[in-house]
Amino acid sequence: MKIIKNRWAWYLLSGILVGGSIVLLAVFGLKQGIDFTGGSMLSVRFDHRPSTVDAEKALNVFNLNTITIQPGGDSDLIFRFQTVEEDTHQKIMQTLKSTFGNVTELQYNAIGPAVGVELRQKAVSALVIIFLLILGFIAWSFRKVSAPVQSWKYGVIVIITAFHDVAIPVGLFALLGKFANVEIGTPFIAAVLTIMGYSINDTIVVLDRVRENLQKTTGTFEEIVEHSVKQTMLRSFNTSMTTVLALLAVYIFGGDSIKDFALALIVGIVTGTYSSIFIASPLLVSWNRWSRRKVLAKAQA
Repeated sequence: MKIIKNRWAWYLLSGILVGGSIVLLAVFGLKQGIDFTGGSMLSVRFDHRPSTVDAEKALNVFNLNTITIQPGGDSDLIFRFQTVEEDTHQKIMQTLKSTFGNVTELQYNAIGPAVGVELRQKAVSALVIIFLLILGFIAWSFRKVSAPVQSWKYGVIVIITAFHDVAIPVGLFALLGKFANVEIGTPFIAAVLTIMGYSINDTIVVLDRVRENLQKTTGTFEEIVEHSVKQTMLRSFNTSMTTVLALLAVYIFGGDSIKDFALALIVGIVTGTYSSIFIASPLLVSWNRWSRRKVLAKAQA
């Protein structure tokens, strides 16, 4: 299979996926959890779990406005509602016990709106800073590669592929937030940062092989890149698949609290493996060709 020769097909596929993700994010947005919006989360276990409708009716007396109730496991319910005082929290537990019998409180978290805003701002700042640090580090690491592609361009390509790999799971969670009521919180930010790490690692493995082969292999730039990709393809695939299989086990057999985290990682790692092979190296060739045409056009002018 000619990866570099068929690069426009990979660009088209990625364009559809990333473009669709951006549209979903713009139209639906991400359903933010209480980590970002502020509110209360109460996780309880019942001997005989009631329906979400009955549980909501039992709490209507507290005027909590919007209540989100999500089943967990075989006997748990997770309640999310506006921020309440500790006295109201205890009254809620008393009401559940008097209505549904023996009830055990598993977890209660209360986060104020100010804390939620601060977490959101810090999360965005962390992503921006990480992107800039990555760009600088890769430009320095590839500083000895000056031809035919300057070192800083390797860093830009790594950033592009990292954005590609993050955008797709973000678009998926925008869709899930709209139709499956899936919320994002700090675990989702952790998943995004982890995806970036895997994406960058996979991409650097391929680009570093290109760097090595440029110094010891003869042939056109396109041939060297094609050869480098094929040398690293199996390694990248095997490494990612072992991680994905472990995450699938976590998603299937793990608790509800980590399923969304595992799902984000699965999607991100799969797209990261794809982009390191089918996007990063072809972009290197396309950028080189565009630069050569630009230089030629100036010379002819």
